[in-house]
Amino acid sequence: MLRSHGGRARAVRCGDLHIDVAFIAASIADEYGNCNGMLGKSAFGAMGFAYADAFHADNVIVITDNLQPYPVTPISIPQIYVDYVVQVDAIGDPAGIQTGTMQITRSPTRLNIAKNVVKFLAKAGIIKNGFSFQAGAGGTSLAVTKFLHEYMKKNGIVGDFVMGGITGYVVDMLHDGTIRKILDGQSFDLKAVESIANDEGHVEVSHIMFGDPHTCGCVVNRQHACFLGATEVDLNFNVNVNTHSDGLLLHGIGGHQDAAAGSDVTIITIPLLRGRVPVIRKEVTTVSTPGDTVDVIVTDRGIAVNPEREDLIEAVKGKMEIVDIEELYKKAISLVGEPKEPKFDDEIVAIIEYRDGTLLDVVRKVKE
Repeated sequence: MLRSHGGRARAVRCGDLHIDVAFIAASIADEYGNCNGMLGKSAFGAMGFAYADAFHADNVIVITDNLQPYPVTPISIPQIYVDYVVQVDAIGDPAGIQTGTMQITRSPTRLNIAKNVVKFLAKAGIIKNGFSFQAGAGGTSLAVTKFLHEYMKKNGIVGDFVMGGITGYVVDMLHDGTIRKILDGQSFDLKAVESIANDEGHVEVSHIMFGDPHTCGCVVNRQHACFLGATEVDLNFNVNVNTHSDGLLLHGIGGHQDAAAGSDVTIITIPLLRGRVPVIRKEVTTVSTPGDTVDVIVTDRGIAVNPEREDLIEAVKGKMEIVDIEELYKKAISLVGEPKEPKFDDEIVAIIEYRDGTLLDVVRKVKE
């Protein structure tokens, strides 16, 4: 069963996903179980993933390499949910938090895609005081964040918050006053880890608060924009992030569904082709995020807007060239031809669940 971040939190809270034991790593804890991931030699930042597990598991075990006198503060996971505390020599190597994936793309094509995302948001009148968005950690998403920062700073625009997956690029926005707050469910690099420990405006949030649709309100509902990747997009704006065009299951969902459903404008950033494989298809191999929550597709060969978003089409009319998504599809096919479709067995290897608990799609075993 594949679920989004918010969908998993919902499943845990309502009992669809029962947890017998939750093992929760903490970079500092006291003997009663109060803990966080912000302080200590192994600090890793936000513990957003752990909240739902800690609150609802039958047994909760906090594992730490930094046991300190009671009470440890700030408290992420409180003592009232913790059954056991185990001290170990090391919970991990914080140097591994920052990996090669946390680098801005050097591809001129993808940098141009990122610039066009910012250009579209600006021309549509979305980037203004109070602007909020969800940041990502892929190469193109990092570039969008950097270009957004530059645009906002140049034009004296102050945003309300950035939700993430937080990197140093977002921390830079907080430090120079381009945004007022960071809401952090997962700290993606060491600069973000340092910031959440020291900056008052950098706040930890759970994945329940981030994207659980069965709460009184989640953070994604307050986001003006998000920019997300995809392995495939189809003519109905459905998005695949789980499988590639060969049908093989390679990725989870992350917060994709949640951000797309909640944000005012959801933008998918993709190249028209990957090698000789078209990314825009008649139908995606797997539906990970439904097309009615996707608004704009930005490629290296043009920008398509979901026809249901007449407001966006009108907002950029005469300011940016947009094309029908079918034109992008035809352009891809004219360059590389129709892609070879994978063949599947009847055996189901994974179920794609939507964030509200409904069945969205299944992944079947690829025939050898």
